[in-house]
Amino acid sequence: MPRYLSLVRIDESTAPAGGPSAELMQRMGELIEEMTKAGVLLDTSGLTPAAQAVRVAWDGERTSVTDGPFTESKEVVGGYAFMQCKDRAEALEWTRRFLSIHGPEWTLACELREIVEY
Repeated sequence: MPRYLSLVRIDESTAPAGGPSAELMQRMGELIEEMTKAGVLLDTSGLTPAAQAVRVAWDGERTSVTDGPFTESKEVVGGYAFMQCKDRAEALEWTRRFLSIHGPEWTLACELREIVEY
C-alpha cells in the first residue's frame, strides 16, 4: 500500500495566538484515534514555531546554519501526518477531514505527497 506525507502549512502570523483550542484538540484526538483504528495513520505531530527552527543549507561546498525565525517565510510547515492508504483518493479524503475540523480562525493548507518506494 502506498504511503503519503501530508505537510500542514500554516501562516504563523494569522494563527490564533493561544494555539489550538481545547475543542480543536479534542476533535483532532478523535480523528487521530479513528485514523489509527483504520490502520491509516503511521505518525503525526505538530511542530514548534519557526522562530525556534534552525535551517541548515548546502551551497555545493559547505553548510551554513541560520536560526529562525526566517523573515522570507510567510507559510511554514506546522505539522505533518504520515499515512498508509489504499490510494491517493483515500489519502486526500483523510487530509480533507483533518482540515475541516479546524474553525474559521485557521487558515491552513496541506501539501500531500506520495512517498517514493525504492
